[in-house]
Amino acid sequence: MALQLWETLKEAIPVYTGLSPATFFTVVALVLAIYYVVSGFFGPSDTYERPRSLEEVQPLPPPVQIGEVSEEELKQYDGTDSNKPLLMAIKGQIYDVTQSRMFYGPGGPYALFAGKDASRALAKMSFEDKDLTGDISGLGPFELDALQDWEYKFMSKYVKVGTIKKTVPVTDASPSGEAEATIASHDDKPTEDGPEKPAVKSEDGPEKPALKSEDAPSASE
Repeated sequence: MALQLWETLKEAIPVYTGLSPATFFTVVALVLAIYYVVSGFFGPSDTYERPRSLEEVQPLPPPVQIGEVSEEELKQYDGTDSNKPLLMAIKGQIYDVTQSRMFYGPGGPYALFAGKDASRALAKMSFEDKDLTGDISGLGPFELDALQDWEYKFMSKYVKVGTIKKTVPVTDASPSGEAEATIASHDDKPTEDGPEKPAVKSEDGPEKPALKSEDAPSASE
């Protein structure tokens, strides 16, 4: 059936067009190619420019300095609130990573690092909750090098907007130390007063016999 249609078409093309079948199909292919090239210059231009214009309408807001905040306050900037910037900290330094929301925002591969100081997790490339902390004590040299690479990356790509407030209980130890020093100073005073009293007694002791020795001859006279 298909062969009969092909033979009929081959006989009809020269009759109606005056061209051989090979020439006819070549002309048809050239016409289709010219059509697609011309339509590519004029037709789809509007359809491709509209999405780009929509992206340019909503630029990212400039980074805002937040100063010194606590780790609890930093959790407010984990990306769940679209009206707040997306922040993340490394080694106590807070960076605005809003431009990388697809990585650090909700649903991103590194979303659990947002709103936290994830220094330990980045150094170990760990996604465990126990490593989502800024404590880097006990890390090996390779882990510290990896953390340093992350820090350089953040410093070159993102804007630093604040620091994490340190809550180490150092201030509680200093008053107690002063109190101990004060107590020690008070304890030292009796020891200073102690030697003075024997010194007075020792001075008074020789005076009385001296007076008695002087009175003895007067009595004999």
